[in-house]
Amino acid sequence: MNPMRVMVIAGDPSGDALAADLVGALPKRMAPLPCSFFGAGGPKMARAGVELFFDLTADSVIGISDVFKKLPMLRKRFQRLVDLAVQRRPDLIVLVDFDGFNRRFAKAIRQRQTVGWTPRIVRYVSPQVWASRAGRAKALARDIDLPLCLFPFEKEWYAQRFPQMKVEVVGPPTFDRYADDKFKTQPATSGDGKPLIVLLPGSRRAELKRHVPVMWEALQLIAKEQDIRYRVVLPEGVDIGGMFSNLPPEFLSNVQQGELADALHQATIAISKTGTITLECAFFGVPTVAIYKTSWLTALIARLIIKVNFLAMPNLLANEPVFPELLQQQATPERIAAEALRLMHDETRRTEIKRKLQTIVAQLGGVGATERAASAVVKLMRGE
Repeated sequence: MNPMRVMVIAGDPSGDALAADLVGALPKRMAPLPCSFFGAGGPKMARAGVELFFDLTADSVIGISDVFKKLPMLRKRFQRLVDLAVQRRPDLIVLVDFDGFNRRFAKAIRQRQTVGWTPRIVRYVSPQVWASRAGRAKALARDIDLPLCLFPFEKEWYAQRFPQMKVEVVGPPTFDRYADDKFKTQPATSGDGKPLIVLLPGSRRAELKRHVPVMWEALQLIAKEQDIRYRVVLPEGVDIGGMFSNLPPEFLSNVQQGELADALHQATIAISKTGTITLECAFFGVPTVAIYKTSWLTALIARLIIKVNFLAMPNLLANEPVFPELLQQQATPERIAAEALRLMHDETRRTEIKRKLQTIVAQLGGVGATERAASAVVKLMRGE
């Protein structure tokens, strides 16, 4: 029995993790038909059994300015992957996040497909076309067989514009990492009684360079007002030691890779970049100061094209500022510290935030997103 050939492409650490989880779930659903996986991604995909032709996550980009800097490298890798797909003729192509690259890749494959080779193409997860550049949805409807979405409102958004388009809502896959519920049954340790602040600066180098210094300065201001503990949590494989050799050893000694759940389970509050990571803060009921800083050019373009009122996902889903958001020039050490201290000192406000977070998480379907995604892909492949 010939295996189903699956090509997988992920371009950043978070996408690498999503892809690895899906690769782990698909073979069980496809049995007895075996699956073989190849493509480009990161270390988690490699450990999941994907034959990687290069690590596309090592130099992940964010924003227009970063794309310009790395455009020659991206073009070279893009063409290599297109040629690889034409050569190996996969039955299924799964494109994980990394929107600009993967959107163009899907178009290139549709232009190169031939009689006898028309691969199914899945986007996991669907790009946030409802938030900005809605015109991208036309390319999605043209080139993608199945977008997998995180949020229920996305399916309705697509149905209003492309009623013939097949769309599945699977929920946030990150919740699946906490499916055993051990963190809900085990009490958080109190440490030495000091409140714990968890810092989540991001995973991409550009994010880290902009967020880590401002978070460190905010911590120093907070420590003048409140005796605290803190942890800096990064995805596995991300190393900030070389980037921030000017930071004191005290800071670097509090950096950990992975074990995010353990940190959030014990956290009093978090200071986090905006985006889907704030959903994990929501899952653990952690009041959070959400920040984001990017290049001036990216920020200028974002102001012109973004059509939503919030960037932190819990705020977007609740349509209100459940988490305080500080963006660009607002994200100063002084303002971050002030918001963090307000959260720590106002127990009533923290309790109200946690109540709202419980409602938000319940609306998203809880754990099981990876299995729902795998089932949707298998139904697509079987023509159901």
